[in-house]
Amino acid sequence: MNKVLYKTFSVVIWSLFTIITLFPIYWMILVSTRTPVQLYGKPNLYPTFLEKIHWKNYTRPFVDGVFGDYLMNSIIIATSNALLVTVLAIMATYALSRYKIAAAETIFFWTMTNRMAPPAAFMLPLFLLFTLVFKYGDSNLFDTKIGLILLYCVFNLPFAIWLLKGIFDGIPKDLDEAMIVDGANLFTIISKLIVPLAAPGIAVTALLSFLFAWNEYLLAATLTSVYARTIPTGLSEFVTTTGTEWGTMAAVAVVSMLPALIFLALVQKYIVSGLTFGAVKG
Repeated sequence: MNKVLYKTFSVVIWSLFTIITLFPIYWMILVSTRTPVQLYGKPNLYPTFLEKIHWKNYTRPFVDGVFGDYLMNSIIIATSNALLVTVLAIMATYALSRYKIAAAETIFFWTMTNRMAPPAAFMLPLFLLFTLVFKYGDSNLFDTKIGLILLYCVFNLPFAIWLLKGIFDGIPKDLDEAMIVDGANLFTIISKLIVPLAAPGIAVTALLSFLFAWNEYLLAATLTSVYARTIPTGLSEFVTTTGTEWGTMAAVAVVSMLPALIFLALVQKYIVSGLTFGAVKG
């Protein structure tokens, strides 16, 4: 009887947590489907029927506005950053895990210091570097997608190395030596042995790198102006001196969730195993 009550209580509690967590998303979807008159009228929690959806909230920013470009910029920047960070993290972590490098622990700790300070602490030097020092063709890196991709790598790469370090350490070095005896080179060892065995952790690393680049606001708002603006920075355009366009803002927010949800769906089966792999060693 006690087990039944405990199970029932657990179901009720977790159901409440789920409702509390999902309600803001549900409310955002409701707001995105309604007209300004409906939003400022009597609150209504019931869903809007398909034929009554105020589609202008979706068409105005993406069809008639520039938010389609912002969305594409975010997809390019976040995807490229996740790919570049994952590849570099695999190579760097393999070197730290397998080779006897002098002061390897110091190097590993030093890479993590880049994640210890808040991004705002780097704003002034980064702005000066992007506008005065680093060059991209005939111009600088300010307001360019390649600039944001490389910048996000600076912040994501240390975290990715830290995440993969425990996973790579959990893979026995004897397997590497066995492949070397069979004539395998370094590329073969990494691609045929390390990557398949560490696939869950690599997938989680790519996911977290993608989400950071996708959701990041401060750096993108400071280092872009027109051509490389991302979807999070575009949301601030709906807050004006004459009021806030809640319906359109909610519609853009709903659309901006979709690519991240799709990416999450592709790697979700690796999340649990990836976050726990290498956490316990024999």
